[in-house]
Amino acid sequence: MKTDAVIKQEGMNILMSSLGYVDAERFIVLINKEPFDYTKWREEHLDGILSIRQLSQEA
Repeated sequence: MKTDAVIKQEGMNILMSSLGYVDAERFIVLINKEPFDYTKWREEHLDGILSIRQLSQEA
């Protein structure tokens, strides 16, 4: 099992490689500015696309 520090670093690396440094920072600021309910977001955007097991394997 990965540590929290490793997950944070991997997440930052993905954000930076995908969005670039500036937009990765903007993304983090946006997420921190407003309340974010991941469970609700997942249900609205991912529900029915992949099962939890499939999503976990893709990740």
